[in-house]
Amino acid sequence: MLDIAEELHRWVEQGRTFAVATVVAVGGSAPRQPGAALAVDSEGTAIGSVSGGCVEGAVYELCQQALEDGKTVIERFGYSDEDAFAVGLTCGGIIDILVTPVRGGVFPAALAAAATGEAAAVARIVSGPDDLMGKAILVRPDGSYEGKLGGHPELDRTAASEARAMLDTGRTGTVEIGEDGSRCGQPLTLLVESSVPAPRMIVFGAIDFAAALVRVGKFLGYHVTVCDARPVFATPARFPDADEIVVDWPHRYLESTEVDGRTVLCVLTHDAKFDVPLIKAALKLPVAYIGAMGSRRTHEDRNKRLRDVGVTELELARLRSPIGLDLGARTPEETALSIGAEIVANRRGGSGASLTGAHTPIHHDGPREPDGRIGSVA
Repeated sequence: MLDIAEELHRWVEQGRTFAVATVVAVGGSAPRQPGAALAVDSEGTAIGSVSGGCVEGAVYELCQQALEDGKTVIERFGYSDEDAFAVGLTCGGIIDILVTPVRGGVFPAALAAAATGEAAAVARIVSGPDDLMGKAILVRPDGSYEGKLGGHPELDRTAASEARAMLDTGRTGTVEIGEDGSRCGQPLTLLVESSVPAPRMIVFGAIDFAAALVRVGKFLGYHVTVCDARPVFATPARFPDADEIVVDWPHRYLESTEVDGRTVLCVLTHDAKFDVPLIKAALKLPVAYIGAMGSRRTHEDRNKRLRDVGVTELELARLRSPIGLDLGARTPEETALSIGAEIVANRRGGSGASLTGAHTPIHHDGPREPDGRIGSVA
């Protein structure tokens, strides 16, 4: 639901009544992940998506029904070879959809927080007793929460704790707890949707390739900063799409700015006096991705210089250099596409290989953690 928060927040401000269908569980090759949503208002306007289009019509009707009767329902869609008229996923996957009429509660505050870029998480019961289905609380980064799930008071505190842990890493997914708030007894399944500020992409080196990479970064949903020590090149006129332009020595800026486990660093300077101190500092940070531009000869020379200043082989193993996937890229735009593709593959756990003829999953289990491990679905 929070993936369409900006539009839904406008609906709330306009006083519209609406129902939201949210993906709460997936199996097999499903096109959308938990948290993806489709909303329908009382006038029949629809926004968002819960699939590649194959079940949208049926989900639209479920939303209209929820607006009429005020009931929360959960529906499963899969693939059926036996029934030619069945509504399902042609890709062979399975998705569970929770359909809820939105009428007050914590949802307006949750949508307002997500629409304005504030960190917050919504935890909803998506499996359990009928009288608790769809109940939700809003959780803040400090662990405080609004709303009640019902049932045992410990349930709210446990749900808030679980949601806060997922919010800290910007994850969306499900978690099981007991009805009394413990991890025993009758299980309840919570869908936790995290809304966090856009992850950062920092592009070091104000060159022509950087301008194309800024555009790709914005397209992928990053808050993009361009940093270069040369004021004549680091200008708004050259990078109109950047969120921020910084004139400073790259390593000095990196040491003074905030990064986290979702931050990606793209080093395009390919000049040793900038690269070596910058990459040395970067490899000590728990960021998601570090890539450096340059020929293979430049890469070998740079690695030697990094070893000479004390960078370990384990640290060097984190460096993606030469940066990007092998697309045969020539132009700045093609190169930016190859870099963006590598960032996505690193985040989602993809191989970067062609899907044609491959036997690997199209949709992977989740993003990679900063150390390269596969993490939970986001």
